[in-house]
Amino acid sequence: MSVAVDDCVALFVYCFTFLLGLPANLLVLFVYVRKARKRGATPNVVYALNLCLANLVLVAWLPVKALETFLQDWMLPASLCPVYSFFLFSSLYGSCLFLTAVTVGRYLSIAFPIAYKRYRCTRISCLVSVVLWGFTWLHLGFGLAAEGGAHFIASVGEDASVCYDRFNASQLAVLLPLRLEMAAVLFLLPLTVTSFCTLRCVTLVWRSCLPAFGKRRVLAVALSTLAVFVVCYAPYNASHVVGFVTWENVRWRREAILSSSCNVFLEPVVMMMLSPAVSRGIMGRVCGWQSRMSGTGGLHRPRQTPAQDPMEKDFEQKRFGEHLQVSFCTI
Repeated sequence: MSVAVDDCVALFVYCFTFLLGLPANLLVLFVYVRKARKRGATPNVVYALNLCLANLVLVAWLPVKALETFLQDWMLPASLCPVYSFFLFSSLYGSCLFLTAVTVGRYLSIAFPIAYKRYRCTRISCLVSVVLWGFTWLHLGFGLAAEGGAHFIASVGEDASVCYDRFNASQLAVLLPLRLEMAAVLFLLPLTVTSFCTLRCVTLVWRSCLPAFGKRRVLAVALSTLAVFVVCYAPYNASHVVGFVTWENVRWRREAILSSSCNVFLEPVVMMMLSPAVSRGIMGRVCGWQSRMSGTGGLHRPRQTPAQDPMEKDFEQKRFGEHLQVSFCTI
């Protein structure tokens, strides 16, 4: 059985993503669950846990995608194709929304620390998580109505079949407008919100009186989040727009989804940067931040909120040292 070059590339990406993404997300899950059980869950912890679970769902289905690519045939029962597609795309769009939620929470905690503290509780963040999942599942549920009893299985050649790759005219009449709406609501809108919050965070950090090291650290977290968002989700959603304009299922959708699967091992890096354990431990020891802070005399630092975002923590240290509770030095 011959495998095309593009199939070999796809197989490599799926295998690499699975082998790297599974332990990375299990590690992140362990870190955040431990923090939540020992010290309580903040909104960012709740959103990070949902983000991690969404990644694990995608990791669980990657072997199925790799097997289909290698065999060039859908070997599972036809009824599993819509189930597979539902969980695959709910994982992708769920990750997109929760990454946005993390960014929004970070911005509110920096720009409006007093007002945001009133709503910074686990119950509200859990409610927001339920709403985000429900919103994602509602959109994907509409897509299942387009299957028409065919389970999105199409025959290619004499003995092979594919799942969610070939569509008839009636299915495309439902899927193409739905994909365009999903690209606008589940990607472009979150991208706009994420970009605004990230740029505002960058502006606040740049204008603040934080030391240079603190600025570099929080800027790295903010910009890496935005970079992961764009790199992982833009190509696949661009295929939705192009497909609607040309009114066809574009051929490069399969290649576009490869970048979306890379979020499985890229997002854990961002989440570990948000972890206070990494912030105070590994990054602190490498950069010498803890030694410099411990050698500073007369600085009484406040008790830190458990599982606090490094951005929020750096700003709170500086505000407390200068007796500012509402705004920063130049804001």
